[in-house]
Amino acid sequence: MLTEKKWDWEIGTKTRWTWNFSHLYNYRHLLGNLVKKEFLLNYQQTILGPLWILFQPLLTLVTYLLVFNKLIGIPVGNNLPPVLFYFSGIILWSFFNDSFSGTAGTFINNIHIFSKVYFPRIIMPVALIINQFLRLCIQLLLLILLITYYTLFQNLDLDFSLTTLGVPVAVFFVGLLSLSIGLIFSVLTAKYRDIGNFVAVAIRLLMFITPVIYPLSAIKKELHWIVNLNPLAPLFELFRLGLFGTGIVSFEQFLYSAVFTLIALVLALYLFQKEGSKLIDVV
Repeated sequence: MLTEKKWDWEIGTKTRWTWNFSHLYNYRHLLGNLVKKEFLLNYQQTILGPLWILFQPLLTLVTYLLVFNKLIGIPVGNNLPPVLFYFSGIILWSFFNDSFSGTAGTFINNIHIFSKVYFPRIIMPVALIINQFLRLCIQLLLLILLITYYTLFQNLDLDFSLTTLGVPVAVFFVGLLSLSIGLIFSVLTAKYRDIGNFVAVAIRLLMFITPVIYPLSAIKKELHWIVNLNPLAPLFELFRLGLFGTGIVSFEQFLYSAVFTLIALVLALYLFQKEGSKLIDVV
């Protein structure tokens, strides 16, 4: 009498939208190795090595100081040194931009791996987000050193209170939002290559309606709602509020960003799980 065998894995033609998060735990060693590989690969055979993590935002900082502070004269408000204001915006925007751009190219950049071996596809974008988070942490250390310098030698008076908790909260939701939107566009760009061109332009325009080079206080109050339609705007203001005690963000604005991010995450996971397995033959 033949007994029916129970298989650990079964490959079929149907796809599920539900997630088995235990698979992520089972592949935790792969996740760790991918993070390590990605970090080392970016700085091999370079002159500055990991110092590029600091050199890139510092070079951008010099450009912003010359253009937006000296030439255009955009006020940063509240007697905050422009160096601190711009550097905080640069590192948080770089975290979002690099995380989103890398996640949006998940299938296109990794098709040579996906077509040869199976593992949960979500591992790749999660590894990328973790890698970008490590970069952000290193850049935050430099920002803390700059804050210390201005506090000790430039008589900068900052109010460190419970608002400091806004820093990890803002970073968490910015990372989650970049992952969510990136997963959605990873499916779209795999199906329609020209969307990648649209994304490149849209991400540049998005920066100008995000408080990166200007504070929300520099905009007329009647126009605040336009910027606040961008879910990133309250998070950037919360980030600076936690760091410097300056920023315009209400609970309602933060709640809007949080709800928008969570809805985007659910939609992204559904789309990524439902369509991801079908894209191998399309890319």
